[in-house]
Amino acid sequence: MKSTAWPVYSPFAREHYGRGLEEGQTIGKAQGKAEGRAEEAARLVVLLLEARSFAVSDDIRARVTSCTDLGRLESWATRAATARSLDDLFGESQE
Repeated sequence: MKSTAWPVYSPFAREHYGRGLEEGQTIGKAQGKAEGRAEEAARLVVLLLEARSFAVSDDIRARVTSCTDLGRLESWATRAATARSLDDLFGESQE
């Protein structure tokens, strides 16, 4: 049977092996939080549009939910609250 634990013998290896794992976990958590914030912002944009009785097509829903740029999503959410049309929300001049 193979051992799954990596034997850490040298002081250098003991110090840096654990540090690398901790840094990887920290980076992974930060990425997960960023993805979660973007998903929630996208959900908010769609909810605002639906609450304002806009017809949210599959194309629009896909455009919003596939966006990972939190700044753009926040901008869309702000505009979704006051937009008179979907062109106001996604107009090229405002991107």
